[in-house]
Amino acid sequence: MDNRTAPRAVVTGSGIGGLTAAVALHQRGWHVTVLERAASLRPVGAGIALAPNSLRALDVIGLGDDIRALAAWQGDGGMRTPSGRWLARTDARAAADRFGGPLVLLHRATLVDALASRLPDGAIRTGEPATLADPGATGTGGRPAVVTTPHGDIEADLVIGADGIGSTVRRALFPEHPEPAYAGLTTWRVVVPAPGRPFAPHETWGRGALWGTHPLKDGRVYAYAAAAAPAGGRAADDERAELLRRFATWHDPIPAIIDAVAPDQVLRHDVRHLTAPLPAFHRGRTALLGDAAHPMAPTLGQGGNQAIEDGIVLAHHLPPHTDPGAGLAAYSAARLPRTTGIVRASARVARLLTVTAAPAVALRDALLSLSRLAPGVALRAFDGIADWRPPQHPYSDRAHQHGHGGVRR
Repeated sequence: MDNRTAPRAVVTGSGIGGLTAAVALHQRGWHVTVLERAASLRPVGAGIALAPNSLRALDVIGLGDDIRALAAWQGDGGMRTPSGRWLARTDARAAADRFGGPLVLLHRATLVDALASRLPDGAIRTGEPATLADPGATGTGGRPAVVTTPHGDIEADLVIGADGIGSTVRRALFPEHPEPAYAGLTTWRVVVPAPGRPFAPHETWGRGALWGTHPLKDGRVYAYAAAAAPAGGRAADDERAELLRRFATWHDPIPAIIDAVAPDQVLRHDVRHLTAPLPAFHRGRTALLGDAAHPMAPTLGQGGNQAIEDGIVLAHHLPPHTDPGAGLAAYSAARLPRTTGIVRASARVARLLTVTAAPAVALRDALLSLSRLAPGVALRAFDGIADWRPPQHPYSDRAHQHGHGGVRR
């Protein structure tokens, strides 16, 4: 479609959700501009796990198979105690059969690059912060939305606030709504070369702390940690030293992974979530998605997955050259209940993680061990989440055959 006649969509933020929405809208016939505050598109994040629900969403824009090929397919692993005792084992084949595909892991930069490659040259403008000046109005007498940039105002038929947990677009749309609150834990993330000895993917739960280790396809390891801690805390020396203080006595390969980390390679972030949902994910001609709409604790690994779903569903409800009012209302109606449930489920798991009293930890570990006796217990926690399917027919049906003939790496 000629960009001179195509309706214009402006996306503020070039994270995973914003880029997914941009690609999906571009494929529907919108003229899309992505405005990114940072000087570079390269994300500072580490790894990301994509579950079958978001991979099916990426199938809609023809990207699912590419990501499956670039990612490591999660193998058998499980949950452990700091001493190394297995609390529960996970069966990757059973999970793939139950949810229609594998869980895969890759670096965030790989996913961002793949999404950005599907946009036209010039669609992404870095070093250009944007604020919402007017959300616009739909219907009879409607007016365009307006964003303000250092280079002037931009009028748009649609604005998408994909500007993260501290979203200025969210504040502009819902100024009276509470801000995301501290969830009681802070996280660390690293990507390092794999240790010399093989290991099974695992998540290890201790007293008020957690460690996860997962291989990437390129030979590196993505590891993450979380711990109950006061908000705003930082190590007096450096975050690698903080990881050593907290996790150096935990089972292999955790000490070796920390040893391989350079002090400036550790990413630390406090976890904030929005358990009181917004009244809607849109107002006027402006929509919110991802962390701007429903920030959640990472304890179910669904933050990025839900942002991808958001972008695909939003584009589905917004055909070009129509008033977006009904489509934006349909988007809110589809996404608000689903993401609210996942935000709250993630918060419940976060509360389990922050348990520090010995009797409570023993009870929690006993409950986690139930999945060792009945493997379906752990998988059922993702029923209604990982089995989600997008409203559109995917461009590629080949992806749905993956995972049913055995899990590959």
